[in-house]
Amino acid sequence: MRATIAIAPPDRALTFARSGAGADAQTIAVTRYRDGVVTGIDLTPLLRPGEDAIAAYKRLGYEAIAGFIAAARRSVSHDAATLAVPVDLRAVHAAVATNYPEHADEAKVKSGPFMFAKVAQPTASRAAIPASKGLLDYEVELCFVTLGPLQANAGAKGGLILCNDVTDRAALLRGVDTSDTSSGKGFTDGKSGAGFLPVGDLFVVPRDMKAFVEPLELHLAVNGEERQHTRVTKWIWDLDRLLVETAKRAGVVWKWRDGSASLPVSRAGILPDRTLVLAGTPAGTIFQGPGPATFVRGTFDWVAKFGRSGPIKAIIERTIADDRASGGYLQPGDVVTIRAEQLGTLENRIQ
Repeated sequence: MRATIAIAPPDRALTFARSGAGADAQTIAVTRYRDGVVTGIDLTPLLRPGEDAIAAYKRLGYEAIAGFIAAARRSVSHDAATLAVPVDLRAVHAAVATNYPEHADEAKVKSGPFMFAKVAQPTASRAAIPASKGLLDYEVELCFVTLGPLQANAGAKGGLILCNDVTDRAALLRGVDTSDTSSGKGFTDGKSGAGFLPVGDLFVVPRDMKAFVEPLELHLAVNGEERQHTRVTKWIWDLDRLLVETAKRAGVVWKWRDGSASLPVSRAGILPDRTLVLAGTPAGTIFQGPGPATFVRGTFDWVAKFGRSGPIKAIIERTIADDRASGGYLQPGDVVTIRAEQLGTLENRIQ
């Protein structure tokens, strides 16, 4: 069934989509999303060469774009499945772990929320997610987007987009500091890489961020079965707080498999333009945290190996082995679908 999504009127938010790439790119101001077809106003007459929606918004402002939409007499339509990433975005982002209490409970993490760096170039809403030899998991998230350089203590003034924070749980578990989970160590390992950040087909700039976010609900399904659903504002840290917490960690460096990474914020507390701040995921992920039986079996594994490598490592490897044997993680052919009213959809196949 092809999606129908409510679109906010231009007096509440500006909604953008993009078709094509390079010289052939067309940015539209979306006015309708029905049966998988996105309809809106072609913004080409407003745009300078090479501009996307963020560049046009920074140059013209909210009212000029809203006025252009109101005066337009012709519309264009695109199949949502053909849409590109709606705006140009960076590849290093700020993300928060265990920002929803129920997810913290299922993951058995008591020291959150906490921040970490995610390194991944965003891909389109219908892009494939590469299959993994690890433990591939999903996470639906609302993502804040900076429009220009933003002082963290100035509040969340910018745009919004849906994200799937794809995770290799095996890599994360092997890198995590079990004595200090809130250090964020290991999270960049598990959550970074090519294809690990599909984003939604729509980019939205609300007139009033807090009023717009308040009623939003996130939905995620795998092969048509709903796995995650929450009201966005059930979070612990809101968008304003996430920016402040990001700035507190300026200069913190995490080592990961491709070198090192830090949060995209200067020592002066300024986030660069086009940066994503991932606001956390609700309960319903595949990973549920190791239970008592896993701890017991992992301890026996450690004893059987005459105490080599340490009991914690043995428990982690037992967790990975048991989870892999369960067959519950994402497999080639699975389809992850994400949707939220006024924010659009994603549909990503594992391959």
